[in-house]
Amino acid sequence: MEPMFLPAVEANPAPGPYAHAIAAMAKGGGEYPQIWHLFAFKPHATEHLARFTQEILHGEAPLSPGLRELIAAFTSARNHCPF
Repeated sequence: MEPMFLPAVEANPAPGPYAHAIAAMAKGGGEYPQIWHLFAFKPHATEHLARFTQEILHGEAPLSPGLRELIAAFTSARNHCPF
């Protein structure tokens, strides 16, 4: 994976679930959304973004969660971003 635009953010995760997830994915050689670095850097400031994302993708809505995930994956692929 290419490094982020903000290397100080990437290099300084706070302890927590996103730092753990990044370490696990990096150890396995897998790709992951680089926004996780922002979530890991300032977990308290970004926890609302994580809740928002989960609600948008999995909360009650006219489109099924699977279709919303598919739309997000397609959009990410078009933006050359792992989903």
